[in-house]
Amino acid sequence: MLIKETTMRIEPKNGGMGATIHDIDLSQPLTEQRYRAIEQALGNYGVISFPGQTLTAKQLRDYAENFGTLEINVANMFHDPDYPEVMILSNIKEDGKPIGLSDAGQDWHTDMSYSKTIAFSNVLYGIKIPRRNGEPLGNTEFCNMHAAYEGLPEDLKQELEGMTITHDFNKFWEMMRREKGSTRPPLTEEQRKRKPPVSHPVFLTHPITGRKVLYANPGYSMRINELPEDRSNEVLEFLFQHQLQDKYRYRHRWTEGDVLMWDNMGTIHNAVADYGPDEHRLIKRCQVMADKYFPELY
Repeated sequence: MLIKETTMRIEPKNGGMGATIHDIDLSQPLTEQRYRAIEQALGNYGVISFPGQTLTAKQLRDYAENFGTLEINVANMFHDPDYPEVMILSNIKEDGKPIGLSDAGQDWHTDMSYSKTIAFSNVLYGIKIPRRNGEPLGNTEFCNMHAAYEGLPEDLKQELEGMTITHDFNKFWEMMRREKGSTRPPLTEEQRKRKPPVSHPVFLTHPITGRKVLYANPGYSMRINELPEDRSNEVLEFLFQHQLQDKYRYRHRWTEGDVLMWDNMGTIHNAVADYGPDEHRLIKRCQVMADKYFPELY
């Protein structure tokens, strides 16, 4: 099949993080060259968006799987009935029952850092976006982990070089249990066994840019393994405050038809919980694993 493509236009945002890519239709097959250009833009800018898209669940899945293996979360019932790789994120209820999983109010984290197979990218498609007084709600915030690494004091970079951090799913789960109105039970022993703590380097070499990133996040990072506990706690607290500085931040303002991709190795993110139950939001998501970039680990 002959694939005809126009020249896509990349519009970087101010501050070196985030870019909008114009003149591309993600519902159609793309050439290998086009996928590589998108991949490079994702590594360079951390977050990229494609406005004005119209996608079926299959088209979203087909686009996303070009970048790696797609996660199928067997514990999550909120996915497309025909394509389990496509998760439904929503606060909408039908007949009193939720149709999707809420992703708001989870605070800053990096998806799948608690897993041996870490995540490369999330691919989200905005179908229904809540608004109040004409302004979009439920926007997604990001922090740049390339810049956060580069902004660390040199003596701390030297101290932490070669060290690892333990990431634990239970830390995030317990944080969500403490949220007001939460009815989450503690993880069972069996659930803890299925999601045991894992360790990753404090500094990853990014497979696309070749530069170092700070691979730590408040949601899952528990302990710097090579440091005494008191020093580990001190350094992690510093790292969490450091990486959340305004100078490293970018916020995506959602519009219906947006496809948003972000790089889980080069960013951390937070879904802003500023909309109510009657302000409806519907997004479909695929999560791309990083097995393609670190095959030796998997």
